[in-house]
Amino acid sequence: MDQKIKTICLEVGLAIALVVSLSLLGAKMGSEHQKKEAKLELAEAENKAAAGKRDGGVTGGEAAENAEGGSGASDPDAAPAPETEEVIADGQYPIMGKSPVTVEQMVSYFNSANFPYPAEQLSRGGADSIETFCQMYYEEASAEGVRPEVAFVQTMKETGWLQYAGDTSIEQFNFAGLGATGGGAAGNSYPDVRTGIRAQIQHLKAYATADALVQECVDDRYEYVTKGSAPYVEWLGQKENPGGLGWATDENYGYFIVEMIHSMNQMK
Repeated sequence: MDQKIKTICLEVGLAIALVVSLSLLGAKMGSEHQKKEAKLELAEAENKAAAGKRDGGVTGGEAAENAEGGSGASDPDAAPAPETEEVIADGQYPIMGKSPVTVEQMVSYFNSANFPYPAEQLSRGGADSIETFCQMYYEEASAEGVRPEVAFVQTMKETGWLQYAGDTSIEQFNFAGLGATGGGAAGNSYPDVRTGIRAQIQHLKAYATADALVQECVDDRYEYVTKGSAPYVEWLGQKENPGGLGWATDENYGYFIVEMIHSMNQMK
């Protein structure tokens, strides 16, 4: 009888210990989730708080007038995007904001890689030279308040310096693998170079902020992005994003892009 009572007491004790352990585990998981949510909210608040004065930024109409080629002209009625003061919060590189990077630096960075510019293919979409291509990136990014170097360097990473060895082909004018989800999926196609660039930049902006687009949306995957979930380039990688969201699943995806940006910043 005593042995039976001891057995029952032992079982009860184990059950209580199990309940307590599960409760503590649940509380820990809840706390970690709250921390991630708080970090995302803080990042978005910092991103919004960094909004600066307008000082002659490129508008949608100006982008079309200044373009050297391409049929995807910017909306002439679009209002200029509010420019954002340079803010590197917690050592991270923000997607939105003013940038000191020039078109000439982007051109020099591409040329430094010693890959040929695919003029024959991209001229069909309105970008017959690397200078024209970089100018389009600068104009389209500036129109939405996105840092031009972020989008441009992402393109160099995604396309292998415009050499295209993956599922997406250069004729699609898809410069960041939009819709190319693996397994041979080619992804989205666009009518010209400028439209493909604009779609990429709008997709980046969707990750960076909840602010509305300035120009008409050409990114048909825009609605699927959790707005403001990756205000920093480093958070574009899902494995490094506090909320597990992001552009790509590659480890250190955003950090690699930031390293490339730093290299480009050394160009004159």
